[in-house]
Amino acid sequence: MKEAGAIAVERLSESEARAELQRLADEIARHDRAYHQEDAPIISDADYDRLRRRNAAIEKRFPTLIRPDSPSRKVAPGPAQGFAKVTHRRPMLSLENAFDDEDVQGFFKGVRNFFVKPEDVAKVEPDTIELMAEPKIDGLSANLIYEHGTLILGATRGDGTVGEDVTANLRTLADVPKQLKGKAPDLMEVRGEVYMTRDDFLAMNQAQEAAGEKIFANPRNAAAGSVRQLDPTITQSRPLRFLAYAFGEISGPVAKTQAEFYKRLQGWGFKVNPLAKHVAGVEAALAFHARMLAERPGIPYDIDGVVYKVNEFALQERLGMVSRAPRWAIAHKFPAEQARTRVNEIWISVGRTGALTPVAELEPVNVGGVMVSRATLHNEDEIQRKDVRVGDLVIVQRAGDVIPQIVAIVPEERPKGARAFKFPDHCPVCGSLAMREPDAVVRRCTAGLTCPAQAVERLRHFVSRDAFDIEGLGDKHIRAFYEDGLVKSPPDLFTLEERDGKGRPPIAEREGWGPISAKKLFDAISQRRRIPLDRFIYALGIRQVGQATAKLLARHYGTLEAWRKAMEEAQDQSSEAFTDLDAIDQIGPSLATDLLAFFAEQHNRETLDQLKHLVAVEPFVQPRTTGSPVAGKTVVFTGTLVEMTRSEAKARAESLGAKVAGSVSKKTDYLVVGADAGSKAAKAAELGVKTLSEQEWLTLIG
Repeated sequence: MKEAGAIAVERLSESEARAELQRLADEIARHDRAYHQEDAPIISDADYDRLRRRNAAIEKRFPTLIRPDSPSRKVAPGPAQGFAKVTHRRPMLSLENAFDDEDVQGFFKGVRNFFVKPEDVAKVEPDTIELMAEPKIDGLSANLIYEHGTLILGATRGDGTVGEDVTANLRTLADVPKQLKGKAPDLMEVRGEVYMTRDDFLAMNQAQEAAGEKIFANPRNAAAGSVRQLDPTITQSRPLRFLAYAFGEISGPVAKTQAEFYKRLQGWGFKVNPLAKHVAGVEAALAFHARMLAERPGIPYDIDGVVYKVNEFALQERLGMVSRAPRWAIAHKFPAEQARTRVNEIWISVGRTGALTPVAELEPVNVGGVMVSRATLHNEDEIQRKDVRVGDLVIVQRAGDVIPQIVAIVPEERPKGARAFKFPDHCPVCGSLAMREPDAVVRRCTAGLTCPAQAVERLRHFVSRDAFDIEGLGDKHIRAFYEDGLVKSPPDLFTLEERDGKGRPPIAEREGWGPISAKKLFDAISQRRRIPLDRFIYALGIRQVGQATAKLLARHYGTLEAWRKAMEEAQDQSSEAFTDLDAIDQIGPSLATDLLAFFAEQHNRETLDQLKHLVAVEPFVQPRTTGSPVAGKTVVFTGTLVEMTRSEAKARAESLGAKVAGSVSKKTDYLVVGADAGSKAAKAAELGVKTLSEQEWLTLIG
């Protein structure tokens, strides 16, 4: 049977699509962590964009299969270690990508369709939409907070919700005003990009080389590394620049349009991109993109595309956002760069869920100014489809600053005797059988936690930055502790200090450790004995449960006790708990199955029992929705709405702190009924759920 990874999107069956979306969610999350947290990406921008594009195409064809942890619903991973954490007053969102003219046209139509009822779509031309278009600088996003015109805090984007406090470093940038000029709001977050020009980057690298210091691969990595220096004097010595382009929390209105806001930014003392241009309609936007692509070599800093933003702030507010990106902006990327190199080896990596992933080791090659030597081959279908073999000359592709994807082989250059890669049917780590479930893309080791690779990877996931975020427990230490029997499961981490030195030499005497580093480790573990519910759920490593899904579950159930009780009761699919789970918007049958399977395993329940006595899991805190009459309420929409589209209604409800469900249950607070309401109205009447007309709903939310 031909598997999903090798099948064009338009030919996928529903089961193949579901499996492929799971693979893509796992893989994209891994690459997000490598790029945003570690400044050490492991695939190219082009490869990464291809994964996201395939994910979006499948979701478009199968909208009912969209996963709560879908990459389309997530922002970047959390902040790096070494800096205090800062919770952004308003989320710093990433952008969806457009790769061709058709994608840009789709963006324009999407904005139009958000406001226009289906029967009226043909009457409204998307070319009437006005945008600000500007080059997309390849740097590091930063957020500056001003109170009464004075800079009080600077932070990185992090995961969009929590970033790193790098105030002392950002203060050293000449382009960052310490005191704003003229009259500004009492409170204002200003957002922009920290970057380096190419000339400054080359000069800095020459100085670094002469001093025997680290050489950076490209300006983006250099800017990110410079901002994350623990010593601000090092940041000050680097030629960093800053361009402002957005605001976050703000205490009063400053402009009606993006174009007007840029003028205000300049008046306060910020630099904005002089290439930014006001355009109207698809053709003008595409013409701007073509001009930026043609002028790219002469622009003094690296750009990897163009950003389009709806110009009117009132429209931006109504459009709102999806989980990871605003609906009112998109990044139109440039084409990728390519080079040729040899495949020296293909080996198999085993992940925390047992997934076997092939990795190609490449002869190092310079692609767009970066030396690259490794690329993921995704799965056995991908290898078969491209027929990649050890010794092959391959075309690799890069768009940005990361390791490339293999685009294709060069058949005429294949060495004699090169053999097709035989994908293993047993785990290369523990030797257990590796199987593919029906319609699955990924082959998995069947040993579960008895497989050392899976156990170690799950421990790594548990302590990772987006989970418990325990500093000092990197891959090497986790692996060593596991192999020596010090840490076999998550609860062992929190008893490590009290067991230290009992029956074996203390950690301080282990190779690479000492009294100070051991104490730092114990302190780091101790500091993580309190954790928000959503991070705790994510840390458990349940299949299909990424950060977005974990937050969705935390928001719905509120406490660990309530969530666990509901999951255990939901094992009975005729129970009210199962009905409630099934009613959660964005929770599909596949995800529900994996959630219930986790709680059906005795060793998982035992792990939760142990953790309950070792850590404090904090209840989920609802986002600030001051004065909202629907904060915390569960709302279901049915029928055709008159004043706004269903999409806008849901977005507005969520922005006010409400939980939007897909079906009516006993826990539903309001059913908002439009014209031609169906069975949901009858169900609400049966359960005694309060029903509101559209006008009553609008009156309620003000």
